[in-house]
Amino acid sequence: MTSTLRALPFAAAILLAPLAHAAPTLAGFARLDANTFADGPTSGQFVAPANGITPPFVRKQPVQGFSAVLDGPREGTYYVMPDNGFGTKPNSPDALLRVYAVQPDFRTRHGGRGTVEPVSFDKGHDTRQFHAAARITLRDPDRKLGFPLVADGTHYPYAGTGPGSATIPVDPAIQSQRLLTGGDLDIESMREDRFGNLWFGDEFGPFLVKTDRTGKVLSREFPLPGVQSPQNPHLGTGTATLRGSNGFEGMGMNTSGTKLYPLLEGPLVNDTNQKRLVISEFDVKAEKYTGRTWAYRLEAEGTNIGDMTAVNDNEFLVIERNGSQGDPNMPATFPNPANFKKIFKIDLSRVDANGFVEKKELVDLLNIADPDDLNRDGFARFTFPFVTIEDVLIVDDRTLLVINDNNYPGNGGRTLTAPDGTEFILIRLDEALDTPVFPDQDGNGRHGGRR
Repeated sequence: MTSTLRALPFAAAILLAPLAHAAPTLAGFARLDANTFADGPTSGQFVAPANGITPPFVRKQPVQGFSAVLDGPREGTYYVMPDNGFGTKPNSPDALLRVYAVQPDFRTRHGGRGTVEPVSFDKGHDTRQFHAAARITLRDPDRKLGFPLVADGTHYPYAGTGPGSATIPVDPAIQSQRLLTGGDLDIESMREDRFGNLWFGDEFGPFLVKTDRTGKVLSREFPLPGVQSPQNPHLGTGTATLRGSNGFEGMGMNTSGTKLYPLLEGPLVNDTNQKRLVISEFDVKAEKYTGRTWAYRLEAEGTNIGDMTAVNDNEFLVIERNGSQGDPNMPATFPNPANFKKIFKIDLSRVDANGFVEKKELVDLLNIADPDDLNRDGFARFTFPFVTIEDVLIVDDRTLLVINDNNYPGNGGRTLTAPDGTEFILIRLDEALDTPVFPDQDGNGRHGGRR
């Protein structure tokens, strides 16, 4: 509240002045409160207090940190996937890897509450709580993965000098069901193939991980040949070729659901061009990489990508960002605010002499028109000022859904005194995308699709 009051003179100026140039428009806004939890084993036992929040979270798991989104079981619902939990391998061995089903009630110019509610994973019915019916939990009961899991130990493998130690017993539910945690994988992307299986892109390997629709692992992890991060469980005394947390942050899939296109978040360590990110092609039926690769060029201000999703078989959307955060509309509170958060459209069929794909800016996430002030902040310009923005989905050929990863309980995009919430925004584009049309659950034609 204090921040808003201090910014009122600036807000008034923004409301009276037009945007510098035409921009995409905010068409819908909804927010999931930061302190939203689901039942589960105690979590956060290795996390320091932040933003007024003091872990651990006894017998519950935060429903936060969304790093992937797919269409849900019925129109207007979505599957959202938190990443490894609290950000690192050592601090997240008690954070379960899950996918939740949600339904935003978007606030639009015609109404709406601006809330996000849980729904059943299979049918999309209201569940009121984030209990078992609203989610799946990744697990490996058949011991398919080729490395030891947190579930295989008697105590959580915490290695550090911060909160907790390697003396806390692993929760019996994690052990008995061999549930996957943020100490095993850092899942950052998710797709559904034509056979109904789920594929997760991981950063620790980086690996591709295949499960059925209940979250049960179906095969050994698929490494990217020649690429290993410092957290790779098979690295041993070898040398990492990728920096930590630079694995498969984004991953597109072709319209037929037969090919995956995982995109590394950061460059290879020894690449002479540290603005080059590698896109690979993976055949889901053959379960192997095809050998085809492309290069994505980061902008001068860009340091990482946040997500990648297909427009059609050649074109993809990519979120690109850097480490800045804070609302540019509120300079009194954020004197060094977010300065680079954008969505680009790339074309794999158009490649230059150096192997870089054609790239075109589609949305500046710090300059979105909001004439109806849908987020109720008093500004006619909407900004999405979070350090991590990791979810984009095509709702139709003129509308995108974008969601932030709030890194609970950290971050400081909207406030410096409490954890950021998770914001679901609908962006109306100036021009239509060339998306194929698929039948939806009711048999009607729609653009985009779950994949």
